[in-house]
Amino acid sequence: MSVKMQYTGIRDVSGSLVIIEGMDGAAYDEIIDITMSDGTHRTGRVIELNEEFAIVQVFDGTEGVSLDNASALPVGKPLTMPLSAEILGRRFDGIGRPADGLGAVYPETFSDINGKPINPVSREYPRSFIQTGISSIDGLATLIKGQKLPVFSGNGLPHDALAVQIAAQSNITEKDGSNFAIVFAAMGVTHDVANYFITSLTETGAIGHSVVFVNTSSDPVAERILTPRCALTAAEYLAFERNMHVLVILTDMTAYAEALREISSSKQEIPSRKGYPGYLYSDLASIYERAGMIKGCEGSITQIPILTMPNDDITHPIPDLTGYITEGQIVLSRELFQKGIYPPVSVLPSLSRLMKDGIGEKYTRADHPDVSNQLFSSYAAVQDIKSLASVIGEDELTEADKRLLEFGERFEREFINQGRDEDRGIGQTLDIAWELLRMLPKDKLDRISPELLDKMYDAE
Repeated sequence: MSVKMQYTGIRDVSGSLVIIEGMDGAAYDEIIDITMSDGTHRTGRVIELNEEFAIVQVFDGTEGVSLDNASALPVGKPLTMPLSAEILGRRFDGIGRPADGLGAVYPETFSDINGKPINPVSREYPRSFIQTGISSIDGLATLIKGQKLPVFSGNGLPHDALAVQIAAQSNITEKDGSNFAIVFAAMGVTHDVANYFITSLTETGAIGHSVVFVNTSSDPVAERILTPRCALTAAEYLAFERNMHVLVILTDMTAYAEALREISSSKQEIPSRKGYPGYLYSDLASIYERAGMIKGCEGSITQIPILTMPNDDITHPIPDLTGYITEGQIVLSRELFQKGIYPPVSVLPSLSRLMKDGIGEKYTRADHPDVSNQLFSSYAAVQDIKSLASVIGEDELTEADKRLLEFGERFEREFINQGRDEDRGIGQTLDIAWELLRMLPKDKLDRISPELLDKMYDAE
């Protein structure tokens, strides 16, 4: 019979970390039950271990913990999450505890929040189209089932509203589209933003097929590290045990990375770029790579991580590394936002690397690839004309150039811009695109096949 040993040798307390001497009976990532002298309990996790001591990350904070008023007991397992079909429609805190007053989840199973690596050979290539109802995404940076497609935003831009709109409107346009779920995780958000997310998801009805995790800015930093992992554990259960198609929205990954930097600093690790730990890339990859499809499984996990770029700097380590791991990005523009355009998606730097394999006749509409290519080409030409006009003046432009500028203005106002609760089908999105493209001379639409152009250009 094994005997569990309780350790009292707390050597130091630093931020959310407790250093305990002589924990030779513990294992890396094991959960630690910390008992205070007043009988209360706190939960921690071993994040570093050697022969002399263990560093324990305390989820509930270390306020009131001293060297002589607490003891630690390894519980013999990593942090697990109770899972069942009951999690749909529920709200949890950052480490998976019910936060909606509806009581505990009656579990069918318990899963390690760190997940299990997916064998690359077992991965299914993403193909099918997920409709968000947002023209700038569906038409130009299409989200594919099983993809990870981040949103690069900035402070003050409406990424919160965009996250709610995607959660409320997204669906799969297949026969099994009803088997669709949303996992929504908010990290480091203020209480008013957290209330906005919950209220909006409830009002739109999306809460019924959603699982919501909320970690606020006043919650312990240690909890923030676990929030996306708890969310992805719930998503993996729904996808691979319940055969559901799950869209995971993670906001804000910048708050997550800053929490990682704070904990790394508390551990006195050698910093890398801008003070972030050298393992930031592999840590982000351990989250992003939990998206995808597995051969033989009907379900799928699609990820939309949202991050705010400090000072709108796309070369900052967080968006930079995220871009390496994920399959494209949707970039929000401050210039478009200041024009009153919502969502302010900057078309030219945005892309979806898997888009070409999930659009067209089988998935969206036969003209989608050509229309998308032509919109990119024509809008890029608009930027060239704007640069020219800034040098020689708009009055000196040719009529063709002025027509192109007019196309650019209407493209921003009618295609990119839409209401915050406006849900456009892919057919409507492509019809708007054709209406705009007909503003341009037929011989300038060189990215569309002649057969398609003859069929669609003069159509009513």
